[in-house]
Amino acid sequence: QVQLVESGGGLVQPGGSLRLSCAASAMILSFYEMGWYRQAPGKQRELVASITRGGFTNYVDSVKGRFTISRDNAKNMVYLQMNSLKPEDWAVYYCNADRQGVGFWGQGTQVTVSS
Repeated sequence: QVQLVESGGGLVQPGGSLRLSCAASAMILSFYEMGWYRQAPGKQRELVASITRGGFTNYVDSVKGRFTISRDNAKNMVYLQMNSLKPEDWAVYYCNADRQGVGFWGQGTQVTVSS
């Protein structure tokens, strides 16, 4: 059974950095388009960053220049490097894997940005 497990969340001050990791199992990562989503309290889940099978990346405007998504197919891992964090980045971050419209989700990792 496909499983995605996120890690790396935590409490950070504004301006700080975190690196989220997504470990995939029971799947061949190279077959999937991957994405990081986030959901803040009272808000809809939004796509933050995505990376295609070929390595092309896309970001929501609010994180461009601050966040970087990457993948290591050999390790079945996806990462989200988050720099210059802002209070509005406070959310639960989810890893998503999609193959031809069939998607899988992790359980999420909490990112709290507060002084």
